Amino acid sequence: MTGPRARRAARPREEVYATARAAIAENGLDKLTMAGLGKQLQMSAGHLLYYFGSKDQLLLETLRWSEDQLGERRRDVLARQDLSARQRLAAYAGLYLPEGPGDPRWILWVEVWGRSPASAEIRQGQLEIEAPWQAELVTLLQQGIAAGEFRTPAGPGAVHDRARQLRALLDGLAVPLAIGLPGADRTDALAQVDSVVTALLGG
Repeated sequence: MTGPRARRAARPREEVYATARAAIAENGLDKLTMAGLGKQLQMSAGHLLYYFGSKDQLLLETLRWSEDQLGERRRDVLARQDLSARQRLAAYAGLYLPEGPGDPRWILWVEVWGRSPASAEIRQGQLEIEAPWQAELVTLLQQGIAAGEFRTPAGPGAVHDRARQLRALLDGLAVPLAIGLPGADRTDALAQVDSVVTALLGG
């Protein structure tokens, strides 16, 4: 008699996340099933559920992984001392905006936003993922003010408000780019950001 068949080794989580992100970007979350994803990974749906619990949890963990990758790049560019605060802010905007229509990271975000109203878990996870973007932008604006590159906004909490305003602008420009809305253009979006930065902060 032959021995029991060896259990297939679990795929590294990064491979699961990358496959899930690509599948969501191509077909949307509604068409993503644990069975279909498992088939791509040569794993059973039960195995995936064992590790992630639900499709919502898989979505959230995939988004965390995607944002962690980008977070490393963001922190690297914000730490560059050879760039002015204005230049680092432009680089921040470039990382924030989609690369173009169908950008997998942004399609994933669009799916998350669509499911947030029905899931407290996703809403909380979304806040946690977005927090570093806000905190690091506030620090960058404070550095620009200290260096005399940006004017000091008036009022308590004004720097935090400016950061929120800039991120709201970036979100508003990003979604049309990600979904390929006619007329949406990345170069124009970056120019709009630069124009608003000048209006809000000078420099």
